[in-house]
Amino acid sequence: MDRTSDITGEPILCFATMRNEITRLPHYLEHYRRIGVSHFLIVDNDSDDGTADYLAQQPDVSIWSTKASYRDSRFGVDWLTCLQMRYGHGVWCLTADADEILTYPHVDTRTLRDLTNWLDQQGVSAFGALMLDMYPKGPLGIHGYQTGADPFETLNWFDAHGYTWEYLDRYRHVSIRGGPRKRVFFQQDPDHAPHLHKVPLVRWSRRFAYVSSTHIALPAYLNGVFDARLDLPTGVFLHSKFLDEVVAKSAEEKIRQQHFTHTDRYGDYYDQLTAGPDLWYPQSVQYQGWQQLEAFGMMTRGNWR
Repeated sequence: MDRTSDITGEPILCFATMRNEITRLPHYLEHYRRIGVSHFLIVDNDSDDGTADYLAQQPDVSIWSTKASYRDSRFGVDWLTCLQMRYGHGVWCLTADADEILTYPHVDTRTLRDLTNWLDQQGVSAFGALMLDMYPKGPLGIHGYQTGADPFETLNWFDAHGYTWEYLDRYRHVSIRGGPRKRVFFQQDPDHAPHLHKVPLVRWSRRFAYVSSTHIALPAYLNGVFDARLDLPTGVFLHSKFLDEVVAKSAEEKIRQQHFTHTDRYGDYYDQLTAGPDLWYPQSVQYQGWQQLEAFGMMTRGNWR
């Protein structure tokens, strides 16, 4: 269902690739509508749980469907780049997976339009966000989730410490690793832990491209979003990967092998997830809001005050 003819004015567009995300979609759409997204452009990758039908019924969603390989499309990046080039040139584009809920300074009183207007005034073309893995207290898979509910009423714990920030010159970006996945699953191989830095919000141009998901963008100056010397605001993606369905999905994804470049490194990771581990530990912190994340240094207001 292509409704892109309804896009007018100065929209804020949201792009995503999805597969079997029917449980998360109501909250995802409600959240991003509330903070100011004008239109959603979504590629459905062969869902069989009603995701595509649900999206097709939404008046502010355009949806394209494909059965092609997610991995061969650079994990959906190529599909979304085509859409961003065609529909996103010159406007602010947010790229956010179904399990990524963006929060940022003043999110309770200011919209994405307020944020992007300020960035435009500063001559800044991108906004950075740290992906924060949220988890329950107790084994994964036992905490039920009701479709449409706020997932972070269940996934209301996070790691506040233990993150590494490393500047890498090739793409002029800051690599961030840490959180429960590094602590529990990649303690012996920390360099294999998932990257947590993202550049999800960009005033798009046909000259731009993502190199690796939304972790790295080109031109490289877009990756300066975490450069403390620039004193820019940053946000946090609350990551709802660890809902109860993660146990079954991990078993499926180990077989599909569509989510990692080096699949041989992640067999044990999927096995551990399928076993339903408890990610909570005594230093876990219960989530209370964006001000708390700012206090822990996970986001900053920068000069946006």
